[in-house]
Amino acid sequence: MLPMLAARRLKATMPVEAARGPRDRQPYTHLEALGRLLCGLAPWFELGADASPEGVERARLTALAREAIDAASDPTSPDFMNFNKGQQPLVDCAFLAQAFLRAPNELWQKLSPRVQSNVVTALKSSRRIQPGENNWKLFAAEIEVFLHRIGETRDEARIENALSKFQTWYLGDGMYGDGPEFHWDYYNAFVIQPMLFDVLAVVGDESESRRTFREKVQARLTRFAAIEERLIAPDGTYPAIGRSIAYRCGAFQGLALAALRHRLPPALKPAQARTALTAVIRRTLDAPGTFDEQGWLRIGLSGHQPALGETYISTGSLYLCSAALLPLGLPTSDPFWADPAIPSSWSRVWSGENLPADHALK
Repeated sequence: MLPMLAARRLKATMPVEAARGPRDRQPYTHLEALGRLLCGLAPWFELGADASPEGVERARLTALAREAIDAASDPTSPDFMNFNKGQQPLVDCAFLAQAFLRAPNELWQKLSPRVQSNVVTALKSSRRIQPGENNWKLFAAEIEVFLHRIGETRDEARIENALSKFQTWYLGDGMYGDGPEFHWDYYNAFVIQPMLFDVLAVVGDESESRRTFREKVQARLTRFAAIEERLIAPDGTYPAIGRSIAYRCGAFQGLALAALRHRLPPALKPAQARTALTAVIRRTLDAPGTFDEQGWLRIGLSGHQPALGETYISTGSLYLCSAALLPLGLPTSDPFWADPAIPSSWSRVWSGENLPADHALK
């Protein structure tokens, strides 16, 4: 995807698979692909170049990502993207902002002033979109905290509205409602826990109430990571529950983020999280039919299963699976990579190991 966009040929070459046909999601799918791919790869990009083969390849791909951002935000580009028409662009402006927050040096500071100006204009234009009474509150807040972080004037109401709502929408044991009610899906991982964590990382020191809420959010992420790790079977399968299941291993962004930010619970060692995440990544992305002949993702969870795609799902949406790759942003010396493998909780319990009981977050 990045080479096509860097060459300003993404719209000309990217297939658009969607439940209602390609024209229905054509205005949105390209920004979806960019923002979602970059939000997962950003921590890896932020490690920067080095002399290793991986470091050289990282430098190449990061440069392509910056060129892709230029192509997407340049109003004269054939790949200029839709940042404000319809409702969907608010979502993917937020994922793009999340990528900049996760790679401030490599994805933001190294952009030219011209490209930075184009991006700021694009993100600000999404303010015309009003979020609903659900996880979309956090999309608006994510954009505003990024703008604040780079010295732009923020819309405080969009931040405060999200924070106040999610203080009341917490349901217990590390889980938030997507709105006032609980839904059995993976939106705590796709959006809620990661973006609450991001927002409060930027504005959490601004008042005592926000500091208190930040501490709670961090503790809840830790508990949520423990839950997510226990959902993953040794073969990488997990309960196919709720909407947006076609985001595949992106359903484990909570576990991946906790590993990246060293927020795993003490009983869950980083190497054990690595085992679980590796299994789920391989199970969802290695399944036959996952990619088309040109290498584009196709709708499904275990291969090509278009019936699993809701009406808002299209080819670009699927790249949220990259969120499971967040621990790539850890150096090779980190215990996540350096320690010997540890079997997952599922393997250990069902093999008869005498593990301590799991407990809810008080």
